[in-house]
Parts: sequence; structure tokens; C-alpha cells
Amino acid sequence: MASLEESLGKFQPVSLSEMDKVKLMRRTETKYVFDATKLPEVLDELAGTYRVLEIEGVRRNPYNTVYFDTDNLKFYTEHHNGKLNRQKIRIRTYVNSDISFIEVKTKNNKGRMIKKRVKKEDATSNLSEKACEFIRKHVDIDTNSISVSLWNGYKRITLVDLKNKERVTIDLDLEFNDNEKKAQISEVIIAEVKQKKYNVNSFFIQKMRNLRIRPMRMSKYCIGAVLLKDWIKSNQFKDGLKYNKFKVKTLTINKKKLGR
Repeated sequence: MASLEESLGKFQPVSLSEMDKVKLMRRTETKYVFDATKLPEVLDELAGTYRVLEIEGVRRNPYNTVYFDTDNLKFYTEHHNGKLNRQKIRIRTYVNSDISFIEVKTKNNKGRMIKKRVKKEDATSNLSEKACEFIRKHVDIDTNSISVSLWNGYKRITLVDLKNKERVTIDLDLEFNDNEKKAQISEVIIAEVKQKKYNVNSFFIQKMRNLRIRPMRMSKYCIGAVLLKDWIKSNQFKDGLKYNKFKVKTLTINKKKLGR
């Protein structure tokens, strides 16, 4: 089997400027979780259809994300409960480009993702008044009530099908921390197909079916919260039923890590 670098080398590159044709700020998202050892095999199947984002010769680009939430984890809970029109507030930093954005991501009642973002002056987790104004414009919340909940870092491979206006992001080497605890799930890949409208005929979706890798609804933020914050089970979800929704997903991830 080819190595990851050999598999990535089979793709034609795509530049950031070309990527602008496939921004997809309003989109559907379909996620998959699979063992990292399968990644070269998956990539080998895709090289003839997709191009890979390359920035200054790098095809695995590091990302850092800071997630914000209230003390009682309002955004985690709304996601957990399947609330319609739920939101997420984060700072996304593209490390190699040294560019950061404050982002508000909304999932509406039709299952579509809408992302609003504004460029941030620096890569710190501090929220300026300008940043707070942006957040209040898109989220009905007192910005004094939110603070950093956790940090997430990973490397991302971005594949682009310019013809069908589709992007596939492949995240690997995931790390989480909240200043008290750290967690890693480096043996697991989280892939996501981003489309203007869900299309089952997507080459990537079809390949996932062929490899018997099923879609999994999940959030990196919520998985990170479950991995890091032990008090979620004991204090927030005393009956255990709601907590178990994400616990099952973390157990699924752990089984993939162990190759079960």
C-alpha cells in the first residue's frame, strides 16, 4: 500500500484563489469517521477526480480552532439535543497562512449549514469589541456570558472537485485541550463532504459506500467536550441519557483507534 505522501502526490494541486470558486458558505455537510490506516487507500481512489489544496508546497495544512461557550455549555447542549437553528462560535486559524477568522456557524431547520465570518486582527483567543459586535449581529447572546471552552488542533487535507463544486476536507492528527486536560485521537480520520445541495452521486460518497464507511453525524467541538470535561456526565446530564449520545460516538472512535 502506498504511503500517505505517495498517495497525496498523485493529486493535481489547486490554489487558494481557485478554491474561491467553491466557497460554499451555505451548504450541506456529510461526515465520515474511519481508521487512519485506510487513508492512503481512500486517497488512491480519489486522485483522478479531485485536486488537492497546496499552499507553498504543503498539502497537509495545520489548523487551530478555539471554541466559545457559556459556563453551562449552551451551544454544546443545543447540539446535543438536536435543536434546530443551533449555532457555534469559534476562531479558526489557518496556521501556514497566519490568518484567523471569527466564525459563527448556524445549522438551520432545513439541515443546511450557514457560515458567517470576519477576519481577526490576531490569532489570540481575545475578543475585541469589533469581534463582539460581529457575534451579536449573528447570535442572540450577551458576549460577556461566553468564554473559551476548548482548543482543537489538526492537520487538514482539502480536496476540490471544481466541476461539481464540491469540497472534501480530511482532518487528521486531532488534538483537544482546555487548559486542564488534553486528548488526542490521532488514529482516526474525520472526513466531510461539503456540497451546495446534497448529491448522493458524489464520487467521494460513492467511494465511502464501496468501502462500507457510513456517514456519522458528529461535531469535533462536542467530541472534544466529552473527552475533556468529566463533569458533563455527572452534573449536566444526571440521567445519563443525553450524555450517552456523544459517549457512544467517542466509544465508536475508540474502537476505530483500536482497529476493532
